[in-house]
Amino acid sequence: MSLAVLRSRALAGMRASPVTVEVHLANGLPSFTIVGLPEAEVKEAKDRVRAALQNARFEFPARRITVNLAPADLPKESGRFDLPIALGILAASGQVPGDSFDRYEFAGELSLSGELRPIRGALAMTYAMHHAGGDASSRRAFILPAANADEAALVMDATILPARSLLDVCAHFSSRDEQHRLARHRAAAHNPRPGNWPDFSDVKGQLQAKRALEIAAAGGHSLLLVGPPGTGKSMLAARFPGILPPMSDEQALEAAAVQSLGAGFNVSRWKQRPYRAPHHTASAVALVGGGSTPRPGEISLAHHGVLFLDELPEYSRHVLEVLREPMESGSITISRAARQAEFPARFQLLAAMNPCPCGYFGHESGKCRCTPDAIARYQGRLSGPLLDRIDLQVLVGALAPHELAAAAAGEPSSAIAARTALALDRQQQRQNKPNSRLAPQEIDQHCRPEQAGDELLYAAMARLNWSARAYHRVLKVARTIADLAGAPQVLQPHVAEAIQYRRALNNN
Repeated sequence: MSLAVLRSRALAGMRASPVTVEVHLANGLPSFTIVGLPEAEVKEAKDRVRAALQNARFEFPARRITVNLAPADLPKESGRFDLPIALGILAASGQVPGDSFDRYEFAGELSLSGELRPIRGALAMTYAMHHAGGDASSRRAFILPAANADEAALVMDATILPARSLLDVCAHFSSRDEQHRLARHRAAAHNPRPGNWPDFSDVKGQLQAKRALEIAAAGGHSLLLVGPPGTGKSMLAARFPGILPPMSDEQALEAAAVQSLGAGFNVSRWKQRPYRAPHHTASAVALVGGGSTPRPGEISLAHHGVLFLDELPEYSRHVLEVLREPMESGSITISRAARQAEFPARFQLLAAMNPCPCGYFGHESGKCRCTPDAIARYQGRLSGPLLDRIDLQVLVGALAPHELAAAAAGEPSSAIAARTALALDRQQQRQNKPNSRLAPQEIDQHCRPEQAGDELLYAAMARLNWSARAYHRVLKVARTIADLAGAPQVLQPHVAEAIQYRRALNNN
């Protein structure tokens, strides 16, 4: 047999497209050629595979070796193709039987000694295999490095066969003894662990900010906290993930798959919502993703979780403007000259800022000396279209001395989380999605207030010159407030409370 055919996958964003690895041995001067649009890491497989085969005591054929990675127009990157290339050479040279390769998919980077090293995106690849269609009996088993087995096994019904070395994989195909065959990796019972988040009971005062955070958590709304330094904005934000409703299995799997494309997913964080807090010096590429080989950015790594941007006006205006489209669409498409990649980005924006350059505008001490023009320029770093997309905008005032001296007696995060989970459950039963994701026609169906509330909202819109987007977002926030109260219809008090959450800045 001079030709061997194996299956693997190439990552392009969240898509893990099937790749056929064809290995052909021909007579002629010894050579090793890899074709099919390989990038540098794939081309370097020639040296890794040769050394791995020799150190594993296999014969490296002194023939003309051609490896084709099909389809030829799909870019191939990383060392995940080392394992199928090595197996293809062994099968084509008759050293390992390859008649059952079609029932498997392979991925793994080889060390020079033949050990299998972990790869990036193992969970995303398994997720793509599982959602490729067909019943469970027709899906291929996945042979991959043992270090990736735990994350890949998070995909229900996937057949994961972990291996520690090339010899283990060869023994699986060569031996008839069940003892030497690769054993299926069973997913451990990954019961969700509570995140190690600080508790809301530590926060003194700030009842309005706490209430706004509860509403944001219940409906998936974006939130901006505005206030002087030291009033607890960052402290409140750090506690926000602890009151979010629990993730569904599908949400947890999607979020974990995206994270596996980056630095990898830690199984101990299963079903914990991501919390990303990039520094304000982050570039647009770091925030939305990119690079010559597109990688997910912070907004994608925060998929189904929280993206916290502290000191919001300190970010470059260009960086902030790139948030506008994914906040609406829930995804980001990165286009480069050679390729295009799409990543999910259904994140919940939580931001904090000072009201002026010195930070003390509106403080009762009166120590702010910023001119009106300076305040307007500072707040003007946030464009109107971006502010329009932030559902709740809340002032976080300085605490009085007696409030600071008093013992903290706030509600624990667990009590608030129980209410937000119940409110989200009402939304799922009514419309099968959080209120923040309602389309305009669904807003008319589910968020229409009673007549008194409608009149109040109309008057506020006329007086404050709101856009149609702001009008719809106030209605969605009012619907969430009604859900927290257990009210079947949006009432006037719910509308009134929603209106007050859009008046934190002078220009809004």
